[in-house]
Amino acid sequence: HVGSLVQIMILRLLQKHGHTPLVLLGGGTTRIGDPSGKDESRQMLSDEQIAANMAGIRRCFDPFLRFGSEPGEAMLADNGTWLNALGYIPLLRDVGTHITVNRMLTFDSVKLRLEREQPLTFLEFNYMILQSYDFRELSRRHGVRLQIGGSDQWGNIIAGIELARRTDGAALFGLTTPLITTASGAKMGKTARGAVWLTADRVSAYDYWQFWRNTDDADVGRFLRLFTDLPLGEIARLEALGGVEINEAKKVLASAATALAHGEAAAATAAETARLAFEAGAAAEDLPSISVPAAELAAGVPAFRLFVLAGLAASNAEARRLIRGGGARVNDAVISDEGLSIGTAALRDGAVKLSAGRKQHRLVRAG
Repeated sequence: HVGSLVQIMILRLLQKHGHTPLVLLGGGTTRIGDPSGKDESRQMLSDEQIAANMAGIRRCFDPFLRFGSEPGEAMLADNGTWLNALGYIPLLRDVGTHITVNRMLTFDSVKLRLEREQPLTFLEFNYMILQSYDFRELSRRHGVRLQIGGSDQWGNIIAGIELARRTDGAALFGLTTPLITTASGAKMGKTARGAVWLTADRVSAYDYWQFWRNTDDADVGRFLRLFTDLPLGEIARLEALGGVEINEAKKVLASAATALAHGEAAAATAAETARLAFEAGAAAEDLPSISVPAAELAAGVPAFRLFVLAGLAASNAEARRLIRGGGARVNDAVISDEGLSIGTAALRDGAVKLSAGRKQHRLVRAG
């Protein structure tokens, strides 16, 4: 998701400059759950869910990094390889004497949960120990010297650095970056609402393009530097644009960011779809669409319900408010009747175009 994209872009930059990135999948630690930045314990996942999640995470990295076995090509590791077979007593004897509870309680991932009087299970409390073990193991197996993560990982990374120094005399390093947050200030993480995912099976290339196109004016320059490969000179030119011209910079940001995650062709299609939908007012064929059973559409479906089914509203109540407020359109015409029923007569070239505001559009087709 976009909340982790800063770290991925750092790996991409380091690889371009001759370093070898290693992506660590949490086949072992996922069984516990990281308490960092969380207000409550995670649900336990099955082995099948963990395997599926890891496969999905690997796909997120493929567009950004060059994987392979040659020097400089990115590597992939799974900490389940060494953690799943690790005995508890050997772990305590090996690691336990080097990590104090006093030190663990000073890190925000633990301290904040306790200050808020939110439960912190012993299972989660052990996460820092296992991540520390991971860093040392990666140093031993692959010569890893630098661990990169979000700022909420600072305590876990420092614990690994200290463990490797005490047991191996190794000099390891950490690099943390600010977290991207939603408008409410919540972390756009793996369990946060509103996350924008990097793969097309979770968020379409069109919706991904729209996410970047809707960037606030003040963030355009920063996001161009963080999330694209554009030359700094070109970014400076785009950042200097003012007034309505800043929209051109936003389109460049959207296309460049989408090209990295989804490919040049998908980015171009998304940009053209947006142009047709917004500038020409057409029901572009490549807009995200849903299918409604033909018999159901023939009988008529409440407009508010279609907006929910299309993902343009989170609930019937929200859809009704959208209609009452004049923000809902059907085939580019504003609707105000909450009781409006939409049937096959509304089909235009085989689809009904729904719009929420000026920037969110969906097609409804008879299935």
